[in-house]
Amino acid sequence: MKTVQLSELPGLVGQEIGVSDWVEITQERVNKFAEATGDFQWIHVDVDRARAAFGGTIAHGYLVLSMIPLLRSTVMEVEGVSRGINYGGEKLRFTSFLPVGKRIRLRLKLLSCEPKAGGLLLADECTIEIEGADKPACVTQTLALLYA
Repeated sequence: MKTVQLSELPGLVGQEIGVSDWVEITQERVNKFAEATGDFQWIHVDVDRARAAFGGTIAHGYLVLSMIPLLRSTVMEVEGVSRGINYGGEKLRFTSFLPVGKRIRLRLKLLSCEPKAGGLLLADECTIEIEGADKPACVTQTLALLYA
């Protein structure tokens, strides 16, 4: 994991920050996400039906997206931050199905770092890679506002 000071972030713009640890997407995680969101579409939770149709269940796209904070926490720690808030996102694309049982990781690149509202607004390119796959599960830009 890379550790940087808040004041160092502008100097990292345009760079790949790092790659997270691998995390397996289990059926249990998918089922809990379905319970939390009310999205019980069979392709996610009906193992037998999905196996017959696709070879197995696939993870919710928004579950993949929601993994970014966990994965990001293994890539970079920013010291000197009193608080940070999610500010939004842009250009969200789910580029490939994520079969349950596969492992994913985050490839993180800092796109911009600009002063805003007394803090720094960071735009990150987040690519969620699937182990052994040619295409990522998700590519998006996340925005976070960090304060000293």
